[in-house]
Amino acid sequence: MVDIVHILASTTPLCGNSGSCGLPTAHANHDAIQNVLTIVFGLVGALSLLMITISGLRYITSAGNPEQASKAKDGVVYALVGLAIALTAEAIVTFVVKNL
Repeated sequence: MVDIVHILASTTPLCGNSGSCGLPTAHANHDAIQNVLTIVFGLVGALSLLMITISGLRYITSAGNPEQASKAKDGVVYALVGLAIALTAEAIVTFVVKNL
């Protein structure tokens, strides 16, 4: 069986006559990376706070049902753990990006 990828790879030159290869290069600076990461971690934090609010409302409206109250408490705990992980990840990424 003929593999089309290997045929194309063998016939397509990687570098032109100018000697420059057509490999992609990233032109992002540290500020651009930091801005993107700030937006991403901000969204994660907002979603976590939304989940805490929703779980709190579910706890309030559980009307004494132990099963619903337990699910609501678990939701709050999971959202807090997610928020803690997001904050830790943001601190680590910020530290690494600033020290590049």
